Amino acid sequence: MNRIWNSVVGKLWGTILLLVLFVLFIITVLMLEFLENFHTEQAEESLRQEAATIGKIVEQYDQIEDSMQIIQDILGAETNALIVRNSESVFLSVHEGLKKDIFQEKILKDKDLSNIYTTNTTIIKKMLMPSMTDEDRMENYIILASPLESDEEIHGAVFIYQSLEVVNKTSNHTTRIVFLSGFIALLLTTMFSFFLSSRITLPLRTMREAALEIAKGNFETKVPYVQKDEIGELGVAFNRMGSQLKHHVEVISQEKEQLSSILTSMTDAVITFNKDFNVLVSNPQANQLFQKWYAYNETGDNSNLPAELYHLLDHVFHLEEEMDEEIEIKGAYFSVSISLLYSKDSVRGAVVVLRDMTEQHRLDKMRSDFIANVSHELRTPISMLQGYSEAIIDEVVTTEEDKNEMIRIIYDESKRMSRLVTELLDLARLESGYLSIYKEEVSILPAIERITQKFDQIAKEKNIHLYFEHTLTESVHLQIDEDRMEQVLTNLIDNALRHTSEGESVTVRLSQTDQQIKIEVADTGYGIPKEDLPYVFERFYKADKARTRGKSGTGLGLAIAKNIVERHDGNLSVESEVGVGTTFIIKLPLNHL
Repeated sequence: MNRIWNSVVGKLWGTILLLVLFVLFIITVLMLEFLENFHTEQAEESLRQEAATIGKIVEQYDQIEDSMQIIQDILGAETNALIVRNSESVFLSVHEGLKKDIFQEKILKDKDLSNIYTTNTTIIKKMLMPSMTDEDRMENYIILASPLESDEEIHGAVFIYQSLEVVNKTSNHTTRIVFLSGFIALLLTTMFSFFLSSRITLPLRTMREAALEIAKGNFETKVPYVQKDEIGELGVAFNRMGSQLKHHVEVISQEKEQLSSILTSMTDAVITFNKDFNVLVSNPQANQLFQKWYAYNETGDNSNLPAELYHLLDHVFHLEEEMDEEIEIKGAYFSVSISLLYSKDSVRGAVVVLRDMTEQHRLDKMRSDFIANVSHELRTPISMLQGYSEAIIDEVVTTEEDKNEMIRIIYDESKRMSRLVTELLDLARLESGYLSIYKEEVSILPAIERITQKFDQIAKEKNIHLYFEHTLTESVHLQIDEDRMEQVLTNLIDNALRHTSEGESVTVRLSQTDQQIKIEVADTGYGIPKEDLPYVFERFYKADKARTRGKSGTGLGLAIAKNIVERHDGNLSVESEVGVGTTFIIKLPLNHL
């Protein structure tokens, strides 16, 4: 029921129905009032005519009783008459109805009706008298008094009275007809209202269903518009709206996908915050940062936002100004750019772009360290070359033996400088990819064994035990550049021998694991401190901070070795413990056969 009243059909039907009921009510009230007055006037006119006729008949007869039959035929079934001739004469009633004496007494003693003898006009009055048909019931009667005149003198009167029940019956009958007509009009109005409202609401219901389909994302939905009125125009506008909505949604979707692709492909982390510091939008790089920050979270709460970034955002929201800063977060360096988002004239959030500058900081440090290291490495031999050359030129030395010693030192230092420059060039070519690697199929076991045997004499001279261990057969072959791999192993074995004390051992192991060839160079020497392990493959890095000439190398060997191994799609790593020893591990894939 509520659904009907809440619908357009129910509202339209209710409105028309109320309007028709109101009109019918007004018409019925006015018509009943008119009919009641009309029937009363008709009754009065009828009584007036009957009274005039009775008066003429009474005048024609000397005795009233002689005219009784004629008068009785004239009166209607519901009409009684009381005839009085001369105020002192005997009066009689034409109809012998119930309570005749009461009627005669009330009529004759009524003051208004008694005026009939002094006036020459008809008197009409309504009186409440006992019913003539029912006991103990009062009825309204209309009484008409008409004078009897003879020679222009009033010598009597005719009193005709009739119950108003006759008028009421006629009015009730007319009322029933009016109500029946109203009921029929109500039915017709209801049918017309439903027909009209259905004609109006059917296309509206169709549009509602189409709107629901569009709300679900089905923008191809169309509504028929066969009508040529406003509803038809509404249908045309609805279809046009659906087409435009589809176009705009497609444009928004494309822009959203484009924005998402841009954010995803960006190497910078992009985060959108509201003023409550809640994340609204973030790209994958930002999500990785959040995971990393959450792992380092020491506050115990669920916030992934570091204090450094929180303070920057708070400052930006407070002053409402954009900011570009460089900050350090959890040991990493970031370039932070913060732009404000506005909603009309108020700030509703901010977009934060974080660029990881850690690698650039590391490269800057490496560049400065490289310059410092190269300067340090070259200063000593240059100083020696300059000093000994000046000594020879200035003929400070007097003996040929001292001069030859100085010349030998100058030669050694020049060779050292040449080796340093060569290694720098090799490293630069390796890192830039310009140094060619010539791979060929090599039986790995005899190649590694031959390289190891080259250091037997050096190991004996230093009283160090050099071992070669393997679990391979000679049938295992690899596609490698044998000269470059020999350069790697030579550097590793030489380092192991130089950092191992007398009586200790150096072991070269060759094995196969998980489709890889594993080459290990292990020593029982001094070991490398744990804090130095991450940096051993950097240029000029030396765990031996003394840098004593003759024992320390250039600091480039391990960096070159790592680059050569990586050019073979392999991996070079180190494991070490101070006082126990160091193991360098080379892993080369077998899929290069």
